[in-house]
Amino acid sequence: MKKTALALFWAALASLLAAQQIAVETGVINIEVPVRVFQGGTFLDDLKIDDFELLENGRPIPIEAVYLVRKRAVERRDEVKRFTPRTNRSFYLFFEISDYTPRLGAALDYFIQNVIMPGDSLTVVSPLKTYRLKAKAFEVRTRAEIVQQVTGLLRSDAQLGSSSYRSVMADLEDLAKTIGSALSQFVDPLADSLFSTGSSSNLRDFSIEELLTRYETTLGLLESQRTIDAKKLLQFPQTLKEDPGQKFVYMFYQREFIPKIEPRILYQYMDLFQDRPTVNQTITGIFDFYRRDIPFEVEAVKRAYADASVAIHFLLISEPAPLVPGVVYREQSEDIFGAFREMAAASGGFSESSANPLALLKDAVDSSENYYLLYYTPRLYIKDGKFRTITVRAKRPGARVVHRLGYFAN
Repeated sequence: MKKTALALFWAALASLLAAQQIAVETGVINIEVPVRVFQGGTFLDDLKIDDFELLENGRPIPIEAVYLVRKRAVERRDEVKRFTPRTNRSFYLFFEISDYTPRLGAALDYFIQNVIMPGDSLTVVSPLKTYRLKAKAFEVRTRAEIVQQVTGLLRSDAQLGSSSYRSVMADLEDLAKTIGSALSQFVDPLADSLFSTGSSSNLRDFSIEELLTRYETTLGLLESQRTIDAKKLLQFPQTLKEDPGQKFVYMFYQREFIPKIEPRILYQYMDLFQDRPTVNQTITGIFDFYRRDIPFEVEAVKRAYADASVAIHFLLISEPAPLVPGVVYREQSEDIFGAFREMAAASGGFSESSANPLALLKDAVDSSENYYLLYYTPRLYIKDGKFRTITVRAKRPGARVVHRLGYFAN
């Protein structure tokens, strides 16, 4: 389609206005970079300003100050220029879960009893609601009482917020079991029954074509509930960017398993119903659901969270798959884990997997409570909205450096 002259005019005007907004910043712009340095699994706490190298967009930049921070205390200063580090902490606990377990309660108990301090802020995001701990909570309630209230809310919200999800999963399980067992009737004409023991009685009146269609439709329902809102995912770091101080996100994500019909069974149905295009089309649709795409642009999310200077710790609760006779459960969270692992690394955070949420949280907290704050001034700061990469190196053989990917010059 050709653009009209009017459309070209508006496009040119928009470009001109955008160009007019680009300007060299005349004031001093200082960039803060939280940095963690490890030798093996041990945090290195003896580094000074000369032990670091920093590059912006691949070009070396002088570091003007380095501060060693433990929790909220600045323990050592090494300055060419004086800065005022903001070490107040904002914590966010996200629970992307379908089932509450006592182990999650143990993780919450540990965090509230041992990690958060008066003056810190805490936001808990359950599958249903968002809760913020009031500033004076520790003055009016004991930590044990706060633990009891928060775990009660999480348990209730997990039950209510995922009731539809669990219902869909139960339907998928029943359909997968029924479709799998029904194959024997087509392969072996002498089979006693179309359905094996355990098949749901309310599915017995459906043809195999109807069962496959119901299974595909139910997969669609499940996918709609598992969809991550990409818009909100990008809005959240913009909100965090306004928070002063250090920001830590601990995201618990339960490993997902989907009750699937084995591919060999689906291929057998395709062979059996070669003269039924609708059946083959439905089975192709089922295979498409099995190949799940990442529901957001990973690179854009990585840069947004790096720009907000928030450390994301992605904690995958890797419980074993359910054991249900006649049903094959397949991993369905590997794609999300890969995307969020990249997101965590780009923010200067960590990603781990374990069946024990308490162990996951302890490791993440231990890795994030000690850090350095590096400050520098870009050589030429231009408000062009472009993303500038940051690279920090430690002059220590074998040292592993963790920090945010960069920032937007806006």
